[in-house]
Parts: sequence; structure tokens; C-alpha cells
Amino acid sequence: MSKDKIDWYRVSNELHYKYKGKIEVVPKVPVLKLEDFAIWYTPGVAGPCKKIKEEGPDASFEYTLRWNYAAVISDGTRVLGLGNIGPEAGMPVMEGKALLFKYLGGVDAVPLVINARDPEKFIEVVKALEPSFGAINLEDIESPKCFYLLEKLNEILDIPVWHDDQQGTALVTLAGLINALKIVGKKLSEVKIVFVGAGAANIAAVKYTRIAGADPKKMIVVDSKGILHPGRPDIEELKEKNPWKYRIAIETNAEGRTGGIPEALEGADVVIAASRPGPGVIKKEWIKKMADDPIVFAEANPVPEIWPWEAKEAGARIVATGRSDFPNQINNSLGFPAVFRGILTVRARKMTDSMFIAAAYAIARYAEKKGIHEEYIVPTMEEAEMYVEEAVAVAEKAIEEGVARRKLGRDELEAEIRELIYRPRRYMDLALKNDLIKIYPPYPR
Repeated sequence: MSKDKIDWYRVSNELHYKYKGKIEVVPKVPVLKLEDFAIWYTPGVAGPCKKIKEEGPDASFEYTLRWNYAAVISDGTRVLGLGNIGPEAGMPVMEGKALLFKYLGGVDAVPLVINARDPEKFIEVVKALEPSFGAINLEDIESPKCFYLLEKLNEILDIPVWHDDQQGTALVTLAGLINALKIVGKKLSEVKIVFVGAGAANIAAVKYTRIAGADPKKMIVVDSKGILHPGRPDIEELKEKNPWKYRIAIETNAEGRTGGIPEALEGADVVIAASRPGPGVIKKEWIKKMADDPIVFAEANPVPEIWPWEAKEAGARIVATGRSDFPNQINNSLGFPAVFRGILTVRARKMTDSMFIAAAYAIARYAEKKGIHEEYIVPTMEEAEMYVEEAVAVAEKAIEEGVARRKLGRDELEAEIRELIYRPRRYMDLALKNDLIKIYPPYPR
């Protein structure tokens, strides 16, 4: 089957129906005889239960799978490219996320879709689940509710909470931007950046590019109603209903520009678009009005805001998208598996902004070592060593910031992380060779 002619929806529908799920639970301890259950279950299991009771809840990280266990939790209100389709319909995405966690980061993740659209109910459910997990990944939750949930859960839980549509997209975007700016010879602190779209991804991207050194006064953010600025008619409504976007309106756009995307792009060095599928959201003639050697990130899926060749024809020096069939894919999967690998390895209590910045720079450094150019600003998902280096950077930052339950030296960290990241690949080889995982048609070969 020619890969450029594959109907991915049809293939995916058929294979999902045949496999009946993408992950399963398998034993990780030896069972050689029935008597072994006296160790793994009753009566022996009372031993570790008593240990945890005596030593406190943190002991559960040492005696159970909790140390490597993450929950992928969604209410199905903002499923990728599909919108508010509900928890059941969102389950294939959460299950796919769990597969990526395991295969790329060696993280045991379980998909949990919940009927809890009310924010307080959602928080109550996640809080109740805390004793089972070492970390929480929030996924595909509508904006601005997602911002409140992330902030509140980080306050009340003693395990890390992450929202991939925010931090994941932002840190990989930042990694790509770091290297793109090196190629064009510009400094992050000096460039003018336009953000098209003001949802979860770009609100986080504004935050983390700013922490990394970008000047908020040189940023312009455009939402569906136009450029954000303090004089907008809806500014008081934003202050009440979306304080995260309100802060951006107050703190960016020092020039006081008004209008829409074309007005925002005039003279800009960079555009980072995470809005609605294109093409035509950003037009060629608008790119022509940007500064010399413009950088264009068009991250909407399944179709970017402007086709890469159109951006190039209009003068863009570097173009990135969210798609794997174009160069420079800004892919969350470069971020979350390694970030979780790092924080779970050291049993972190929290994730911090410094960890995300460390992850972004680790991704950028890995690509730079291989040799960055206009069509290679970030690594690809095949580069397993990148995940090792990124996870180590995150783990070291967690130790440095005092939020890690375990404190390991770099060599020990690296060895443990590398083993965990490569282990699922070895399992996959064994399963395929022994026909434990079958290759059904129409799987592309």
C-alpha cells in the first residue's frame, strides 16, 4: 500500500475495530507456579500494605507501580480537531496518548475519560484518584476551563499535574523557535512575535517564550475577534471570564496595534499560529509584509493555517507545522513522554516552569548537535536518545528545585532513564517475533 495514497481514517477505523484497544495490562513479575501468588497476592501482599501504612503514603512509590503510573484524564470537551465530542468519543485519543507515553517514554499511562464537565466536580474526581498515580496528564479540555483546572490541581495535589495542550505544545514550539532564531541570526529578546490564536497552546506559548527571554512588549496576540489590546470593547468581559487572556491583552502589544492578522504581521520576525485549520487563515501577502527572514509556525491540524510552500513563496525562511509529512513538525510527542519520564524517575511532587524550559532547551540542543538547518529545527519521534537527554534535564531540574523525592547523580539518572525508555521497544520486538501482537490488514507494510 503506497503511503501517499492511504486513507488514514478508513485504515484507523478498521484496525481499531480489529484490535479492540491499543494497550493492555501485562505482568511484570515472574509467575512460575501457583504458589507465587502467595507473594504477589494473599497472604504475602499484607507485608507491603503494612509497610505503606507504617511509613506513610510516599512509601507507595516504592512498593507499587505508582512511581511510574500516570493518568491521562479528559472530559472530552476539546478533543483534537473535533471539539466537544464527549468522553466516550474522546477515548481513542486518550488511549493513543497512553500508547505514546509507554513507547516513547517508558511511562505506564492509563486513559481515564470522565463525565465531570463542571470544574469543581472534575477537581473532586482527580483529587480522589491521586493515591493511585505518580502524575496527572490533563488532555483535551475546553478553554478557559483548562487553565483553572491546571492551576487548582497543581495547588492541591502532591503529584505533578500537566496539561499537554498548554505546556506540551508550548515547550516544543519554544525548542523549535530557539533553533530557528539561530539559523536566521536573531535574538529571542529582540524579535517581534505574533501569536495567531489565543487558546490553550498559544497562551502557554506566550508564557514560556517570555520566561525564556522574549520581550512581551514586542509580542502581539490575535484571537478570533482581532488583536488583543487594553482598549478592546470586550476587555472587561475578558477580565471576568478569561483572566489569562486578559493579562496578555494588558501586558503585550506595546505599540497598541489594532486590527487583525494582517495588521499584526507587519514587520514581525516570527508568527506562531495555533488557531483553526486552514488553509487561508494566514495569506501569502501578509507574510510578505513581515521582516526579513521571517519564521512561520503554522501548527493547526489537520491543515495548517498556511501551506508551507505558500509561506516559502511569500519569503518565509523557516516554516514549521504540526504535521509529520512536512519538515519541522512541532509535535507534542517530543515533549510529554520525556517530561513525565524525568519527573516520575525522581518521584517529583510538582512540575515547574523551569523544568519545561529545561526540556525545551534539551530538545533544541539535541537537534543542534545533529546539525540544524532550515528543514531540521527539532528532532523527530524516531530519535530515542533525544528523549533520554530531555528526561535527564527535567529530572535534574526537579532535584535542583527541591521537588524530587529521589536524588540521583547524573550517571545513575541517565542509566535508569535510558533503560526505561528502551525497554518498551524491546518488548515490542519480542511481541512481534512471538506473534503476541499480530499484524492485521490493512496495516501499512
